[in-house]
Formats: sequence, C-alpha cells, structure tokens
Amino acid sequence: MHRPAQRDHRDQHDQGERQPARRNSRLGRLLVCAAAVPAVLVAAGCSSSDSGSAKGDDATQQQTSAAKPSQSASANAVQPAAYSTLPEACAVLSGATLGDLVPKGAKSGKEGASDDTATRASCSWSSLQNNGVKGSQFRWLNVSMLRFESNATRGAGDKLAKDYFGRQVQDAQSVDGAKNTEPEQLTGVGDQGTAIRYDLKKKEGTFKQQTVVARVENVVVTVDYNGAGLAGDKTPSADDLTKAAEKAVKEAVSAVTAANRDGGASPSKPASGSPSGSTSKGASPSASASKKN
Repeated sequence: MHRPAQRDHRDQHDQGERQPARRNSRLGRLLVCAAAVPAVLVAAGCSSSDSGSAKGDDATQQQTSAAKPSQSASANAVQPAAYSTLPEACAVLSGATLGDLVPKGAKSGKEGASDDTATRASCSWSSLQNNGVKGSQFRWLNVSMLRFESNATRGAGDKLAKDYFGRQVQDAQSVDGAKNTEPEQLTGVGDQGTAIRYDLKKKEGTFKQQTVVARVENVVVTVDYNGAGLAGDKTPSADDLTKAAEKAVKEAVSAVTAANRDGGASPSKPASGSPSGSTSKGASPSASASKKN
C-alpha cells in the first residue's frame, strides 16, 4: 500500500510540474504568433503600396500615351482653305469687257475641259475683225482659274497657290521665241499680281502677248491675251493690250471672291491631290489666226 500511495504522489507531483510547462509552452506559441502578425501586416502593407504605385505609374503612362496622338494631330493640322469653289469660267467677264477685248467674239466663249469645275475652270474667246484690203485685227483671250485645297501632307491651300503662282510667272517668261519678258508687279488684283508681255514674230505678223497672273487666297487666275494686225493691218499697242488684260483679271478675281462670299469657306473634304501644271496658252492662237486667214 505504501508504494502505490507513494507512486500516486509522484504521479500527482509530475503532473503538477507538467501542467505549468504546458501552459508556458502554449503561451510562448501565442506570443510568437502575435509577434508574427505585425510582420505579416507590414509585408501586406508594403505589397499593397507597391501595387498601388505600379498602378499609378501605369495610369500615368496611359495618360501620356493618350496625349501623344492629339499632340501629333495638332502638329499636322493645316488651316482650311479660304475659298471652296470657282465661278462659271465663261461668265467671269462682263459683256462690256468682252466687247472691248474681243469685239467680234464676245459670244464665242468656249469652256475648257475639266473633270471638276469647282477646282479647275477656263474659258477662251477669239475675234477676227476683217477690214478688207486694209487687213484684219486678230484677238484671242483665255481666262483660267485653279483652286487649291489645304492638305495635311502638302500644306495650306494659299501656300500651294503661291507656289503655283510663281510657276505660272516663270512659264510665261520661258516661252520659246519670246523677247523682253521682264515681269511687272501689279497692285489691286488680289493678294499677288504680275504681268508679263512680249512679242512673237510669226509669218502672219507680230503677235503681242500679255499674260497676267493673279492670286487671291487659294485661287490663281491667269489671263492670256494677245493681238496682231494681219494682212498689212497695224500692230496693236502693247500698252493698250496690257491694260485690257489687267481689267479682265480684276473682274475674274472679283468673280472668284463673289462666288465664295456666302459661306463659301468650308472645305469639308480634303483633296486627294492638289492640281498642278500650267494653263497658260502662250502664243498658241497664232495657229488659229493662220487658219482663219
């Protein structure tokens, strides 16, 4: 009996010692876990902060990328052309003016071929006044108009018109056989105006050629006017012919402005390509004069 009682006492004593140890072990584990929680929260906080920063950077980059196309489009934008149409070519000159320039051909206007008369248009008149044995007076008149649209690739319409204006003047000065082709600057004929006159000697007689080129905004107007005294008639005055050609170009420029006066400046569709090339006829009417004599 003594031994069992003693064993029981030891067992109770051992259990008493084990229970505090177990409690201490559990408390230690709780403390360790509690200490680990802030570390996890800190780590989670760092991860969340980094993620937010990355998202912010992405948003900034997207905004920057989105801004680039609009800036590029703004850089490529050109000012719309002022004029969007042309008047009817054979109606740009008054009856009185035609009576002065082509007295026997005021009603002989012939419209030039064009696939788009709002962009390119022309009309020509010819006159032969037969004076019998005293000879004849020949006149030929041509009015051409060329309009340029603004183009994102090539530039503004008025700039394209300026370039074409310069080429027209050079073409008039470089006609084969032409003499004394010094240009004369004009005023009151739009934004730019130049007159070139010269003589061309043909077997039918001496032809006096006048070419007047004017630009108003994005439209270039070219007036070619020549005259000759045939079959012994006197040669017309170059000064008189030049004044008549200047009168004609002023009327044509006014007609262009009037055609675009009421809301004409609305180029809603860009041109696929601006027109180019000279419409000046030079002294080609001499062939017509030859046929008629």
